[in-house]
Amino acid sequence: MSPANYIQMCLPGSPLPGQYRGDPGSALSNGIWTLVPDSSATAFSSPRKTTGTMRVHLKGDAICTLFLVVALCSVLYTQLEYLAPKGDKQPTQKKPSVTQRIFSDPRAPGRPTVTEATVPRPRLIPITRRTEVANSKVQTATPVPSTDSAFNFKRYFLNKDNRNFNLLINQPKKCRRIPGGPFLLIAIKSVVEDFDRREIVRKTWGREGLVNGEQIQRVFLLGTPKNRTSLATWETLMHQESQTYRDILLWDFMDTFFNLTLKEIHFLNWAAEFCHNVKFIFKGDADVFVNIENIVDFLERHNPAEDLFVGDIIYNARPIRTRKSKYYIPETMYGLSIYPAYAGGGGFLLSSCTMRKLSRACGEVELFPIDDVFLGMCLQRISLKPILHEGFKTFGIVKPSAAPHLQTFDPCFYKDLMVVHSLKVAEIWLMWNLLHSPRLSCTQKRQVKKPFQWKRRAQIATQTSPLS
Repeated sequence: MSPANYIQMCLPGSPLPGQYRGDPGSALSNGIWTLVPDSSATAFSSPRKTTGTMRVHLKGDAICTLFLVVALCSVLYTQLEYLAPKGDKQPTQKKPSVTQRIFSDPRAPGRPTVTEATVPRPRLIPITRRTEVANSKVQTATPVPSTDSAFNFKRYFLNKDNRNFNLLINQPKKCRRIPGGPFLLIAIKSVVEDFDRREIVRKTWGREGLVNGEQIQRVFLLGTPKNRTSLATWETLMHQESQTYRDILLWDFMDTFFNLTLKEIHFLNWAAEFCHNVKFIFKGDADVFVNIENIVDFLERHNPAEDLFVGDIIYNARPIRTRKSKYYIPETMYGLSIYPAYAGGGGFLLSSCTMRKLSRACGEVELFPIDDVFLGMCLQRISLKPILHEGFKTFGIVKPSAAPHLQTFDPCFYKDLMVVHSLKVAEIWLMWNLLHSPRLSCTQKRQVKKPFQWKRRAQIATQTSPLS
């Protein structure tokens, strides 16, 4: 009997080459059938041949079962090959479905039910998505989808040449009311919503008046709020603050992170026009603590007619190419691998001479979204190297690795510093009061500087003792 006949025997309802005949009372009741072949088959009519007939049937069933197992294994293998992640292929590459492979195979016609039962179609979708996510994390060349808060570089390129905005609130007499000009002008970057931060600066380290005999003045630098509905009375607030404190400078550009460069440019132009007689300028953020006495003491040793730019200088910084980063810069915007030296945005000092040079350089340097780096480009333009000072802590006071439990929020740490970045409103108020408390005592710090002083005192006490 040929293999085709065996296969047909396994399929329900498939006709055999001959007909089954038997006695219903004998052979049929015993489950034995005799095969009456056609003209091309051999007859098994003798009862002695029934055992051979059963063996033929058993061999046919075994071969049919083996064939089905092989077909099922091939289906599972192709499905596992389809689901397995490929490291050398892009996750978006399309692959032929398992169903198409089964129907395109001429050796397995007419069996869609096996494929549907083995690999259910709904399970393919989530597994494939998880594979794509895993591959996207491994392959750095695959672009990361931009989020809603991502910077719109297309809009920036279209509007980058628009650098002249109207001054909505001005303080033209800020520096003119003081004969000879103020010694130090404090310029603080702020946003409309941060009224509490402006108030704490006014009441603590940003007070106007005399410090160590030098005149101090203050201004806040603001743009229009991005979400004007969050503070419906923002215009009234700005005008009321301006009338009360005379320290608000408000420009007609949206106050966003990447528009801080515009704030830098407009302030330098304003200072060159309305505060040209100032000797020094401190420019910083509203979340910093400034030891203004130390700054005045430092500046009194410098000439305002000479170049000076001091802060926490960052060298050899590289552009960030990760799209999800807040400081992401594409190569089309900045092709070099290293930024010029620039000061951390927490705060820096500059002389009036440097201020005027930077004001002119801002109009010659192409705008850059990160204001700190842009100012470094302007310094490079005027060939001025900024000075690094250890008293500027742009990233806060770092705890030493040998003392991870050291308490750094201590007035004895702050008393010798100039600027400490990233403090909360309550922390600024508290540190200011601790530093100016008459009960402040840093005896432990003095003992560390002179650890053997107590021995000399003990020797003197022994020599003067009446028992000697």
